[in-house]
Amino acid sequence: MAFKDLREFVEFLEEKGELKRIRTEVDPILEITEITDRISKRNGPALLFENVKGSKSPVLINTLGSFDRMSWSLGVNNLDEIAERIRSMMLVDISGTMVEKLGALIKLKDFANYIPKLVKKAPCQEVVLTENFSLDDFPILKCWPGDAGRFITLPLVITKDSVTGQQNMGMYRMQVFDGKTTGMHWHIHHDGAENFRRAVENNKKFEVAVAIGADPATIYSATAPLPKGIDELIFSGFLRNKPVKLVKCKTIDLKVPAYAEIILEGYVDFSELRREGPFGDHTGYYSLADDYPVFHIECITHRKDPIYPATIVGRPPMEDCYFGKATERIFLPLVQLMYPEIIDMDLPLEGVFHNCVIISIKKEYPLHVNKIMNAVWGLGQMMFTKMIVVVDENINVHDYSEVAWKVFNNVDPERDIVFAKGPLDVLDHSSNTPNYGSKIGIDATKKWKEEGYCREWPDDIVMNDDVKRLVDGKWSSYGLE
Repeated sequence: MAFKDLREFVEFLEEKGELKRIRTEVDPILEITEITDRISKRNGPALLFENVKGSKSPVLINTLGSFDRMSWSLGVNNLDEIAERIRSMMLVDISGTMVEKLGALIKLKDFANYIPKLVKKAPCQEVVLTENFSLDDFPILKCWPGDAGRFITLPLVITKDSVTGQQNMGMYRMQVFDGKTTGMHWHIHHDGAENFRRAVENNKKFEVAVAIGADPATIYSATAPLPKGIDELIFSGFLRNKPVKLVKCKTIDLKVPAYAEIILEGYVDFSELRREGPFGDHTGYYSLADDYPVFHIECITHRKDPIYPATIVGRPPMEDCYFGKATERIFLPLVQLMYPEIIDMDLPLEGVFHNCVIISIKKEYPLHVNKIMNAVWGLGQMMFTKMIVVVDENINVHDYSEVAWKVFNNVDPERDIVFAKGPLDVLDHSSNTPNYGSKIGIDATKKWKEEGYCREWPDDIVMNDDVKRLVDGKWSSYGLE
């Protein structure tokens, strides 16, 4: 099922008993965070705060904060259904780069079906404000005590390549400086930042639109680690099996989701930087203050009665963890397209997307594991991965106890630990230098004689299948239940 907009998804969640309306007055300064954090940690429902102090708009939060809600938001009951859909499109031989392969896969299933549709009239423009507007009219949250202020935490930031004209959509937090300006926290590796740099080089005004509250598949797509050249809105159409409807902005030359709740239109100035942060981030630590570009808002459009969607991040598990799990499942077939020896992968919640990946492989030659480690460190946003653990194909990478058993027993530190250097996520605070540092790869596979292991490797202890079946059949007679 493709949800037309966020409201349709809210109705769906309410029917499923997965949404709780809260009518008690709550403060967007810290109180909503504390409530939501407690609910997130107990795997609770989405929350709709209908009586927010200082605002007429309700706050919707924790919307995608479970495996079920994340799956439903993408029109499936299980995220692996999307992976299987992608695998079913791989029955032909496709050569070329990752971008070419992704493009070919989409075209195989009728590329035109996923191209966004432009409309002339849209709900997101029911109210148009080019003056007498302020961000203070919306219930923007201050999430944590040490935050520098209030932050827009679920924005879809839309920019354009000044040379090719291709739009990009990413999700970058936005600190509210005043009623008409915010920070624009795009990291140097992000496409939005690259588009900005190209605009500076070409001396062109850099227009930016921010959509708040699109349909859930489009919200997820803004976070997806797509290779450059793949349009996030087309990817959303692919996930939805239905194209996203767009409308042209009122004051700038960008197109935005027609059924969004709120649209901010404006520009980022070339010469202006402002101190942004600290901010309580998804690592569970405060990201430190630094200088970032400033977004100037010249127009706000919104629905007549807008819902303000937000998320909070912090020590996992929280809502953003399920975005990461969706990426893990959806992009596994694409990783396997490049490296078919990879059987499965897991991004532990505690690794906050980029600090750890566990991979199982079908090992076929000596030091095959080292090839996979280096491949992963060179694969798109997986270049940020700080720790890679590789196990044999029969190991369940999602069973952390089983993985730990193999690591603790199979690894000889001098032989099986690989150190490397490379890019790190901007939010990584552990390295001595920002944006890059050391990485570790751990080979927890069975070692071969061809790899220099000259002893006999012991077999795992496993009971015979016939004995298991015998005990299964007699289990109720033992009186142990």
